[in-house]
Amino acid sequence: MEQLGIGGAGRRNVPGGAVGVGGYQQQRGMPMQNSGVSRFLLPASDCEFTLNSLLDELQTDQWPVAPGNRPSRCTGVALSVAAGLLGACLPGTGARIVALVGGPCTEGPGAIISKDLSDPVRSHKDLDKDAAPYFKKAVKFYDSLAKQLVSQGHVLDLFASALDQVGVAEMKVAVERTGGLVVLSESFGHSVFKDSFKRVFDSGEKSLGLCFNGTLEINCSKDIKIQGIIGPCTSLEKKGPSVADTVIGEGNTTAWKMCGLDKSSCFTVFFDISSSEKSNAPGSANPQLYLQFLTSYQNPEGMTLLRVTTVTRRWVDSAVNSEELVQGFDQETAAVVMARFTSLKMESEEGFDATRWLDRNLIRFCSKFGEYRKDDPSSFTLNSFFSFFPQFMFNLRRSQFVQVFNNSPDETAYFRMLLNRENITNAAVMIQPSLISYSFNSLPQPALLDVASIGADRILLLDSYFSVVVFHGMTIAQWRNLGYQNQPEHQVFSQLLQAPKDDAQAIIHERFPVPRLVVCDQHGSQARFLLAKLNPSATYNNANEMAAGSDIIFTDDVSLQVFFEHLQRLAVQS
Repeated sequence: MEQLGIGGAGRRNVPGGAVGVGGYQQQRGMPMQNSGVSRFLLPASDCEFTLNSLLDELQTDQWPVAPGNRPSRCTGVALSVAAGLLGACLPGTGARIVALVGGPCTEGPGAIISKDLSDPVRSHKDLDKDAAPYFKKAVKFYDSLAKQLVSQGHVLDLFASALDQVGVAEMKVAVERTGGLVVLSESFGHSVFKDSFKRVFDSGEKSLGLCFNGTLEINCSKDIKIQGIIGPCTSLEKKGPSVADTVIGEGNTTAWKMCGLDKSSCFTVFFDISSSEKSNAPGSANPQLYLQFLTSYQNPEGMTLLRVTTVTRRWVDSAVNSEELVQGFDQETAAVVMARFTSLKMESEEGFDATRWLDRNLIRFCSKFGEYRKDDPSSFTLNSFFSFFPQFMFNLRRSQFVQVFNNSPDETAYFRMLLNRENITNAAVMIQPSLISYSFNSLPQPALLDVASIGADRILLLDSYFSVVVFHGMTIAQWRNLGYQNQPEHQVFSQLLQAPKDDAQAIIHERFPVPRLVVCDQHGSQARFLLAKLNPSATYNNANEMAAGSDIIFTDDVSLQVFFEHLQRLAVQS
């Protein structure tokens, strides 16, 4: 700080949105320390020409890279400098560091791999076997960077664009604890990066609603204890009688720091009511319970807002009045909570068997709330308030959050970061994608997420959040290749081809990060993006039962029907 001339006294006000090296910063009328700071951070209006010139003149790095080596990259040091610069200039004021990372860090703190290309970047197997020599050291570095950024109230956003891994798994802690944005794409030329990056700077209706310097405080009835939060925040270690003994996620506190927030920020709070049951049943002293959430944050205009949400309801004795509990059950929210909790356990508990844990919980759940005659699977029924929950669990077991095979640690970290921060609607689509069918005979309609939904004369639109797939049946693809859509007498066919494309664009337009668009045909190589998500009701084992024009999936995975049969059999035994 002394060498850069930004130590010492002197403050001045900056009226515009200040732009800085390695980060951008949005603020209105907030104090900026020392005139030396203006060498690095200026209102956008004062430096627009210089900034544009710098961007126009940017060259690719001319430094030669020895054959068989990775380029020298010191991402950790660069982020440390950016954090120090913002900390010196604007402590406690909403600010963001945007990291545009095009390859793995190979030099200094935060390095994830050596420069030697023959040394592959760590895989899930390496992490399981403790054979990733750089991993723990890099995570420790980013953990300390996260603490620094949180104490300053600043956000780290990560845009990773490369074919190989760049270290998202190591940087996850710093991005998640500061509430930063994260986008993973194949290259900086890809629409996933370009369109997502533009969205960050959008204003008006398309704005992400980026807010800063948030805190969340929770007050609750004395019968309730707070275990912790899963989501983009950091524990402020504020102790109190409401803190539970067991910790889940960011715990041991009744207050959390959220350096970055946006319109779709969503947190999962875990409460414990079991400890109070040892002495008195919850509600014996007071039949009403309450939860109060106090959220304060700085909006993009620089105003600090406080929002207080208070919820109250009666305690319900589940043995006496289970009907009220049943009617209050939200299946999508329950599925998202299970997905987030499972992901956390997979990351924090060694040797954790996620599939087995989910299965055991689902069997216990169905035994408690299902209606059946003991040891008679055919008598098993589930109340309509629960009927979709087992299906969500089936898809969660098969999802990229639980099955890390065929995904890199960077991809898994990326998927889990978005699962932990997005709202329920978006997170539910990540777990169980939506499928819409388009055909000549009917209007677009929801279709079962099943291989049986594939038809030669249908177009399917799959939304799995991270990718949007337009899948053409065999006959549709042949007609399109023959150019029927260009002939005036086949206008209906042209409209049929266009409808899913328009709907796909509508999804892409609304979403952040922008999803990958995959347009493919039945039996084509990219059809795998759809097939991987479908229930394998028709496989090579029972291919003779399939309908004409549909498809089969080459897998040994159990189908939803077999999963249900096993679930019914085990639930009625308990």
